[in-house]
Amino acid sequence: MTTRLQGEARAEALAKIDGWIEVEGRDAIAKTFKFKDFNAAFGWMTRVAMVAEVADHHPEWFNVYNRVEVTLSTHDAGGLTEKDIALASRMDRFADEMAP
Repeated sequence: MTTRLQGEARAEALAKIDGWIEVEGRDAIAKTFKFKDFNAAFGWMTRVAMVAEVADHHPEWFNVYNRVEVTLSTHDAGGLTEKDIALASRMDRFADEMAP
């Protein structure tokens, strides 16, 4: 089982990812991604879904047209873990690769 990030380890992990915010009332992080259009947003979600499936770590997300709102938390650990930081980093990298 993956353990929750706390204290200095948590602060260091959060410093590695840009634009992610801690969710009030939950041990989770969130970020909104905006893309050129629906096709780009859905393409990004598809890439993320394949990585998430291999890692057996699935995001909570909501998509409307070119916007994808993401929340990450490791449910079986009861909060934020290195799995979330790793997936957040991959999401950011995929989004950067799609930027014009």
